[in-house]
Amino acid sequence: MSWIAGHWKGEAFGGVTEEIWGPPSGKSMLFSFKLVKDEDVVFYEVGGIREINNTLIFQLKHFGKDFRGWEQKDETIDAKLIKIEGNRAYFDQFTFEKINDNELNIYVVIEENGKSEEVTFNYIKQECPLAKTQE
Repeated sequence: MSWIAGHWKGEAFGGVTEEIWGPPSGKSMLFSFKLVKDEDVVFYEVGGIREINNTLIFQLKHFGKDFRGWEQKDETIDAKLIKIEGNRAYFDQFTFEKINDNELNIYVVIEENGKSEEVTFNYIKQECPLAKTQE
Protein backbone atom coordinates (compact mmCIF):
# COMPACT_ATOMS: atom_id res chain seq x y z
CA MET A 1 0.00 0.00 0.00
CA SER A 2 3.02 2.30 -0.19
CA TRP A 3 1.52 3.85 -3.34
CA ILE A 4 -0.85 5.97 -1.20
CA ALA A 5 2.06 7.84 0.41
CA GLY A 6 1.99 11.53 -0.51
CA HIS A 7 0.05 14.77 -0.34
CA TRP A 8 -3.38 14.49 -2.00
CA LYS A 9 -6.14 17.04 -2.71
CA GLY A 10 -9.68 16.68 -4.02
CA GLU A 11 -13.28 17.80 -3.60
CA ALA A 12 -16.17 16.26 -1.65
CA PHE A 13 -19.11 17.37 0.51
CA GLY A 14 -19.08 20.77 -1.21
CA GLY A 15 -15.54 21.58 -0.12
CA VAL A 16 -11.86 20.82 -0.59
CA THR A 17 -10.43 17.65 0.91
CA GLU A 18 -6.79 17.04 1.71
CA GLU A 19 -5.02 13.87 2.83
CA ILE A 20 -1.37 13.46 3.69
CA TRP A 21 -0.05 9.89 3.94
CA GLY A 22 3.41 9.13 5.27
CA PRO A 23 5.49 6.30 3.82
CA PRO A 24 5.42 2.87 5.46
CA SER A 25 7.53 2.48 8.57
CA GLY A 26 7.18 0.42 11.73
CA LYS A 27 4.59 -1.83 10.02
CA SER A 28 2.23 1.15 9.60
CA MET A 29 1.31 4.20 7.54
CA LEU A 30 0.04 7.42 9.15
CA PHE A 31 -2.42 9.88 7.59
CA SER A 32 -4.19 13.16 8.30
CA PHE A 33 -7.30 14.48 6.56
CA LYS A 34 -9.24 17.73 6.58
CA LEU A 35 -12.32 19.08 4.86
CA VAL A 36 -12.45 22.84 4.22
CA LYS A 37 -15.69 24.49 3.06
CA ASP A 38 -16.15 28.23 2.54
CA GLU A 39 -12.63 28.86 3.89
CA ASP A 40 -13.44 27.11 7.19
CA VAL A 41 -12.43 23.67 8.44
CA VAL A 42 -15.43 21.34 8.80
CA PHE A 43 -13.62 18.37 10.39
CA TYR A 44 -10.35 16.45 10.60
CA GLU A 45 -9.38 12.77 10.64
CA VAL A 46 -6.20 11.14 11.88
CA GLY A 47 -5.40 7.49 11.44
CA GLY A 48 -3.44 4.91 9.58
CA ILE A 49 -3.02 1.45 8.23
CA ARG A 50 -1.31 -1.03 10.54
CA GLU A 51 -0.03 -4.53 9.99
CA ILE A 52 -1.39 -6.85 12.68
CA ASN A 53 -1.15 -10.66 12.65
CA ASN A 54 -0.04 -10.79 8.99
CA THR A 55 -2.94 -8.66 7.73
CA LEU A 56 -3.80 -4.96 7.56
CA ILE A 57 -6.29 -2.82 9.46
CA PHE A 58 -7.34 0.72 8.53
CA GLN A 59 -8.13 2.85 11.60
CA LEU A 60 -9.20 6.45 12.04
CA LYS A 61 -10.62 9.00 14.47
CA HIS A 62 -12.69 12.07 13.62
CA PHE A 63 -12.21 15.53 15.15
CA GLY A 64 -14.30 18.67 14.87
CA LYS A 65 -12.71 21.91 13.72
CA ASP A 66 -12.01 22.60 17.42
CA PHE A 67 -10.08 19.27 17.62
CA ARG A 68 -12.64 17.73 19.94
CA GLY A 69 -12.98 14.02 19.18
CA TRP A 70 -16.18 12.55 17.77
CA GLU A 71 -15.48 9.02 18.96
CA GLN A 72 -15.00 8.13 22.62
CA LYS A 73 -11.44 8.45 23.94
CA ASP A 74 -10.43 4.80 23.40
CA GLU A 75 -12.58 4.15 20.31
CA THR A 76 -11.52 4.14 16.66
CA ILE A 77 -13.26 3.38 13.38
CA ASP A 78 -11.69 0.06 12.36
CA ALA A 79 -11.85 -1.52 8.91
CA LYS A 80 -10.26 -4.92 8.33
CA LEU A 81 -8.56 -5.76 5.06
CA ILE A 82 -10.75 -7.94 2.85
CA LYS A 83 -8.39 -8.32 -0.11
CA ILE A 84 -5.86 -6.58 -2.33
CA GLU A 85 -6.58 -7.13 -5.99
CA GLY A 86 -4.67 -5.40 -8.77
CA ASN A 87 -4.71 -1.65 -8.15
CA ARG A 88 -7.33 -1.84 -5.37
CA ALA A 89 -7.21 -2.53 -1.63
CA TYR A 90 -10.58 -3.47 -0.13
CA PHE A 91 -11.28 -2.81 3.55
CA ASP A 92 -14.67 -3.00 5.31
CA GLN A 93 -16.53 0.07 3.96
CA PHE A 94 -13.36 1.60 2.41
CA THR A 95 -11.68 0.89 -0.93
CA PHE A 96 -8.42 2.47 -2.08
CA GLU A 97 -7.86 2.54 -5.85
CA LYS A 98 -4.66 3.62 -7.57
CA ILE A 99 -5.65 5.26 -10.86
CA ASN A 100 -2.03 6.16 -11.69
CA ASP A 101 0.98 7.57 -9.85
CA ASN A 102 -0.75 10.96 -9.53
CA GLU A 103 -4.39 10.03 -8.98
CA LEU A 104 -6.13 8.08 -6.24
CA ASN A 105 -9.76 7.23 -5.50
CA ILE A 106 -11.01 6.33 -2.05
CA TYR A 107 -14.54 4.92 -1.88
CA VAL A 108 -16.24 5.22 1.52
CA VAL A 109 -19.58 3.69 2.52
CA ILE A 110 -21.27 6.16 4.84
CA GLU A 111 -24.22 5.03 6.93
CA GLU A 112 -26.61 7.67 8.18
CA ASN A 113 -30.18 7.35 9.45
CA GLY A 114 -30.27 3.66 8.51
CA LYS A 115 -29.24 4.35 4.90
CA SER A 116 -25.93 3.54 3.19
CA GLU A 117 -24.32 5.70 0.53
CA GLU A 118 -20.96 5.28 -1.21
CA VAL A 119 -18.97 8.51 -1.53
CA THR A 120 -16.03 8.77 -3.93
CA PHE A 121 -13.04 10.88 -2.96
CA ASN A 122 -10.94 11.57 -6.06
CA TYR A 123 -7.50 12.87 -5.21
CA ILE A 124 -4.71 14.39 -7.28
CA LYS A 125 -1.16 14.17 -5.91
CA GLN A 126 0.33 17.50 -4.88
CA GLU A 127 3.92 18.57 -4.55
CA CYS A 128 4.79 18.35 -0.88
CA PRO A 129 5.31 21.87 0.52
CA LEU A 130 7.74 20.50 3.11
CA ALA A 131 10.04 19.22 0.34
CA LYS A 132 10.43 22.80 -0.94
CA THR A 133 11.59 24.13 2.43
CA GLN A 134 14.18 21.38 2.83
CA GLU A 135 15.90 21.92 -0.55
